[in-house]
Amino acid sequence: MQLMRSSVALVACVGCASAFQAPLGVSSFSGSQIVQSVAEFRPQTTRTLVMDGKSNVLRGRIATVKNTKKITEAMRLVAAAKVRRAQDAVLRTRPFSETLQGIFGALIEQLGKEDVNLPLLEEREVNKVIVVGISGDRGLCGAYNSYAIKKTEARIKALKAQGLEVDVIPIGKKITQYFRRRSEIYNVKRSFNCGQNPSAAEAAAIAEELLADYLSGETDSVEIIYSRFVSLISSEPSIRTLLPLKIRGIEAEGDEIFQLTSSGGKFSVNREEVPATPAAELGQDLIFEQDPVQILNAILPLYLDGQILRVLQESVASELASRMQAMASASDNAGELASKLSLQYNRARQASVTQELLEIVAGANALNG
Repeated sequence: MQLMRSSVALVACVGCASAFQAPLGVSSFSGSQIVQSVAEFRPQTTRTLVMDGKSNVLRGRIATVKNTKKITEAMRLVAAAKVRRAQDAVLRTRPFSETLQGIFGALIEQLGKEDVNLPLLEEREVNKVIVVGISGDRGLCGAYNSYAIKKTEARIKALKAQGLEVDVIPIGKKITQYFRRRSEIYNVKRSFNCGQNPSAAEAAAIAEELLADYLSGETDSVEIIYSRFVSLISSEPSIRTLLPLKIRGIEAEGDEIFQLTSSGGKFSVNREEVPATPAAELGQDLIFEQDPVQILNAILPLYLDGQILRVLQESVASELASRMQAMASASDNAGELASKLSLQYNRARQASVTQELLEIVAGANALNG
């Protein structure tokens, strides 16, 4: 409609000029010239409208991409802050685990030559296995969740190939949803959600369920699969046997402590290797008020709680580092896309201005004959 109005206006202007200027000796336009002028004007106006529409679309996309970059950059900084908090949590719980492990090792050495009954240390023939898999509760963390699920699924298939009966206990919403949807293939015994701030109470609740299954004979072994924190761009799926317990647990030879540092606006990880915790020195004349076996049976559940809490904290740190890296990549990609769209917009705008100038020149030439 706008195009038709423009064409009619041009015809009217040209007709008026021909009618009023002809008697004064000014050359008039013929009908063929008017038709030619309108024909030349119409496609130019159409192209101008198209260019304006394209510019508006590009402006909208540029604004959307820039807003998205602000969001992803904010999420990256939040994830970095949470990685620091996860690091602090690991460092705070480590002294307790190390001290407990030292006492545990000393008691085992002292009772090593005696025939003691410690069910949690007893290795038996394995027919049933519980596999505990850990993932995150949220997405936008790269391939973290998919790697955790694939590693857990691969371990389950490997155990079944050995003729063992396998139950699954998923921890985290993503892995729970995956195995719940495939209940005809996998036997999901129960599930847990610990969020991004695992606590000692949550670890104790998980340990209590696993201990009950192991002591009742419902399972002969408990394995846990989690993502060990390696760096900000890498996590390593690891498998550890929780039950039966080993004398050396999470704090073993070659273990490392990670610390997140920042310099010049960039984040990095400093790693420090720590030795295995030695057995505590118990005097030969030390007299226990209770039977050492009873003490061990009381310590072992706490020891298991500490191992599970450490694994949960490592998994959270890996998830947050993966999310931090994913958001950094998203921010970089958004910046590149915004630059490309700005270039397209500038070219479209330049073409539109050039087209308008050509239309003005064409109109002037048409009026001047």
